[in-house]
Amino acid sequence: MIPSNFNYHKANTLKDAFALSSSLGEEAKYMSGGHSLLPMMKLRFATPTDIIDISKIEGLSYIREEDNLLKIGALTTQVEMERSSLIEEKYPIFKDASKLIADPAVRNCGTIGGNIAHGDAANDQPSLMIALRANFVVEGPNGKRNISVDDFFHGFYMTSLDPSEILVEIQIPQYVDGSGSAYHKVERKVGDYATSGAAVYLELDGSEYCKQIGIGLTNVSATPMRLSRAEDLLKGKVISNELIQEAGKIASEDCEPSSDLRGSEAYKRSVTNTLTKDMINAALGRAK
Repeated sequence: MIPSNFNYHKANTLKDAFALSSSLGEEAKYMSGGHSLLPMMKLRFATPTDIIDISKIEGLSYIREEDNLLKIGALTTQVEMERSSLIEEKYPIFKDASKLIADPAVRNCGTIGGNIAHGDAANDQPSLMIALRANFVVEGPNGKRNISVDDFFHGFYMTSLDPSEILVEIQIPQYVDGSGSAYHKVERKVGDYATSGAAVYLELDGSEYCKQIGIGLTNVSATPMRLSRAEDLLKGKVISNELIQEAGKIASEDCEPSSDLRGSEAYKRSVTNTLTKDMINAALGRAK
């Protein structure tokens, strides 16, 4: 389908973007890479009257460690994440995801911030953010504020961003010794929405006890989902095969998939069970 008519505006600075947003009203939408918003517009699920292109704003594309955090500028593209030596060396979960996000053409333009800010439970990065317990720095006409990932997603395509605010930076606790992470999803074909996906991050102490764990699920609920009950099960224990089996069972019970062309509800629960177990094992294997 063809999107409904809209006006296009280009912002060269954050100040320009905020001024445009204020003058155009709440029906205006920011766009970075466009690979989350444009498909929705083509299906007429989103009908903004005005598009504010923020993709060329300088200073919002970077990947660095600072203040015991991994900091990622929101306009960093997926291919920049894929090619980063820092990511490849220390944060393999992002490398896992980058291989599965759409195709090279999309990854060249699509941004990590846009993937998150769209609030789509079918996107890959939100479940990673949940597993990694990310914090988001957002900026608007009234200044900056921080939003934790657990306060960010709160409805179907709904986030805590005000219409005039822009996600400017993702902050993730820096990996420590004993950490491991992994992500995988099942999809019918390259570029399709996930049937299900699971992201896991964990930290082990010297005696192999799990002192921290995060588990995020992709596209099996209306919002990006934290698997809290499984996290509580595993935290503070030596992760045995029996506990992993129970975590997978919890995943199949607590997710909320719906039947569609990608499979029945029962099939998606089964896939989620298997993916959760596999990613816990993969993260354990990477823990140092």
